[in-house]
Amino acid sequence: MVWRLTDDPTLFPDPHYGDEDGLIAIGGDLSPERLANAYCNGIFPWYGFKERDDILWWCPLDRFVIFPKEIHISHSMRQLINKDTFHTTLNTCFDRVIEECATVNLRDKKIGAWLGEDMKNAYKEMHRLGLAASVEVWDGKGNLAGGLYGINIGNNFFGESMFSLVPNASKIALIFLAETMQPDGGIIDCQFETAHLKSMGGRHISYEEYMKFMETHDEG
Repeated sequence: MVWRLTDDPTLFPDPHYGDEDGLIAIGGDLSPERLANAYCNGIFPWYGFKERDDILWWCPLDRFVIFPKEIHISHSMRQLINKDTFHTTLNTCFDRVIEECATVNLRDKKIGAWLGEDMKNAYKEMHRLGLAASVEVWDGKGNLAGGLYGINIGNNFFGESMFSLVPNASKIALIFLAETMQPDGGIIDCQFETAHLKSMGGRHISYEEYMKFMETHDEG
């Protein structure tokens, strides 16, 4: 059953009553308050802005995550990192990263493209409020080579998108993120499984286990 959201940004349905694919609600807006409440409950917006105007909200009960200490770094990736060909930064150009995520390989021109102006502006505002972060990867000439962005609440990071302008740049960004998070624990929420993320240590956990990390944030 898919619930239509009200004007109250704090109200979301119980994800256990959503569709099998994880769709739980439709409508609402992308205000910072609604987004913060959504992510604290494992809920995120995702919809093709070319195909529809209503926002779709998702909360899969089978969660695909990376535990920072379990990040898998292949031998070839370790060699690449040790060459110091790239250097990595945090939150130096969030707006540019999200724009690259939206347009790299003509993503914004394809059916199902979801990073439209409304979504980009919403996450840029979350960043200004300290609730979203970016990782940037630079080549030896100072050019942006890749990166990622997502929501950061407490010790947890909710990955939204990544991009590479050169091979392996997004992997370097993810490794940097995981290593940065390791002292504080938490999880990296990948939202959906991909072969790329699975090869880097992603695995499935239940929604109940997932929410224990959200509850730890609430108690903190």
